[in-house]
Amino acid sequence: MTEPAPSPVADRPTEENPLRAVVLAGGLTFEREVSLSSGTQVVEELARVGVDAELRDADAELLPGLAAAPADAVFVALHGATGEDGALRAVLDLAGVPYVGSPAAACRLAWDKPAAKSVVRTAGVTTPDWVALPHSTFRELGAGAVLDLIVARLGLPLMVKPASGGSALGAQKVTRVEDLPAAMVSCFAYGDTVLVERFVDGVEVALSVVDLGEGPEALPAVEIEPESGVFDYTARYTPGLTEYHAPARLADDVAARAAEVAVRVHEVLGLADLSRTDAIVTPDGEVHFLEVNVSPGLTETSMFPMAVEAAGHDLGEVLARLLTRRARTA
Repeated sequence: MTEPAPSPVADRPTEENPLRAVVLAGGLTFEREVSLSSGTQVVEELARVGVDAELRDADAELLPGLAAAPADAVFVALHGATGEDGALRAVLDLAGVPYVGSPAAACRLAWDKPAAKSVVRTAGVTTPDWVALPHSTFRELGAGAVLDLIVARLGLPLMVKPASGGSALGAQKVTRVEDLPAAMVSCFAYGDTVLVERFVDGVEVALSVVDLGEGPEALPAVEIEPESGVFDYTARYTPGLTEYHAPARLADDVAARAAEVAVRVHEVLGLADLSRTDAIVTPDGEVHFLEVNVSPGLTETSMFPMAVEAAGHDLGEVLARLLTRRARTA
């Protein structure tokens, strides 16, 4: 498994050449509070390494504020549609504002989980079989008939989750046929399309990738061990309900394979700077892609910071180097 080299002194901000950054967090999504936590953590980490960073929300004051006081680069710590579906990044492109992270088109692709799964499967990456079901189809063709076909095709248990979104909002494991309709209805509260996926038993891992200027490189995998057996929203954000192992307790060859999958996903989806792939490693060592996050969580308990630490790097310096690189290439 390869790891990014420590950031050189030349890439750090100095008194003679200070870097002014804006960190975007908040937004009007279900993940607003998580985003604010990520953004606050980013600002604190940057301040610790000497970067002047201002926390800003994605609201009507953002563009006038950036025009009046331009930032050298923006760090997008927005989760949910606001920061991950590509729309905001497209506006930043229009405004000529450099930012850390993937371009708008790549974000749109990654945000659409069924589309991303199709692309990575075509690229040779294993991913669980799935069906994407819009609410209109569910309603017009009759829930019972459609769900019977899904179970006949994919079997049980199943993972049911919104076709877009993060933080595992709405995600549920379904082991009984009679629980499937309620799980579908719950997911439709978060979006118009539900992704129904064959449940794969194994070790869940977070596979972070960072590109500090020499190409995308995988950080050590983080193993996720939720008490409930399912890494849902409650397991992610309730202290004590999930145990993490960084690096993951994987055999060396499996860890190397997982790293290759993460970099492959990052590349085939056209991502940039940083990403986090969520995957399942089965007992036979096969790595199954689940989804990818273009704006991974950066809270004190998020997996990307765990991976950075496991690699022996300083999170503040990694973030500063990403911002400096974008500012210098703008």
